Amino acid sequence: MGSILDDRPELADLHAHVGGAVDAAIMWSIAHQQGIRLPTKDYWQFVEMITVSHPDKVNNLAEYDQIFRWTELIQSSPLALERSVYEIIGGAYRKCNITTLELRFNPMKRNRDGEQDLDHIITAAIRGQDRASLEYPHVRSGLILMMDRTFPLELNAIIVEKAMRYRSRGILGIDIAGPPNPDFSYREYQGLVERARGAGLGVTIHTGEEGRIEDMWEVIEYLRPQRIGHGILCAYDERLMERVIRDGITLEVCPTSNLRTKAVRDLQELRFILDTLRTHDVPFTINTDGPEMLLTNVVGEFRLLLEHGMLTEADVRRCVATAHSASFLNASCAI
Repeated sequence: MGSILDDRPELADLHAHVGGAVDAAIMWSIAHQQGIRLPTKDYWQFVEMITVSHPDKVNNLAEYDQIFRWTELIQSSPLALERSVYEIIGGAYRKCNITTLELRFNPMKRNRDGEQDLDHIITAAIRGQDRASLEYPHVRSGLILMMDRTFPLELNAIIVEKAMRYRSRGILGIDIAGPPNPDFSYREYQGLVERARGAGLGVTIHTGEEGRIEDMWEVIEYLRPQRIGHGILCAYDERLMERVIRDGITLEVCPTSNLRTKAVRDLQELRFILDTLRTHDVPFTINTDGPEMLLTNVVGEFRLLLEHGMLTEADVRRCVATAHSASFLNASCAI
């Protein structure tokens, strides 16, 4: 029996990090073009270095973030970032017929600690997006600038200022992510996030992936995001699911990522989470997080969930429709 996926439907990926979405061969080429000294001269060792090549390679988010250190270094120039964004968009369309794509990155993790100009980094990403749109006019794409939980408020405020400055050029929204930081307070960002929202930017926040469920409550109470990156912990709190629904928040679920980082213990726990979200009518989308780093893609994510009976064909259609409609490309922040 056939699947909706066999008909090459128009798919969406709302949660993909630039650092995890570029094909390893292209990253290899960019690294050599930039003259970056790599710890290996062997291509296959390089592939192993920048991908989660087997289920037990990383044990937590902190180890996953370590892989991003390399990809962010390789992408730390305007030319490298322009090519990265350009290649991601074209590849997503060719491989999976993705026609709604949002890419996120932290520009301050691409400017070599201030050596590179931040505006040049951001406009390079925009150029890459513009180039791809000429080749693939059916693809709607946009960029999300990320703050970091390990950065001081002053640095993160600069990222938001840049997002507002380039809002009309293809920057769709803002995000907060990065390694866990016990001293980080989401509520301190309430004013900054409100300014971004007032400027027409979409708001999506990484939370509820692992750690404290109280953080997800804090994000919803103080930052009022339209979407939440991951958010799977709310499946364990009925009141929180009710609040997510009431506030019209859409979850960006990334199954393979959660399995590989051990945020989700195993397929059985993933089944419980998806069943719970579906039973309570919590809106969620299926995304890749970092397709090339995790050796997956949107079609692969859906096939995994279909094969294990975690989603039905109707669920897949619903998730795809939800993703297209929840995209910041549809909101007032669209160009």
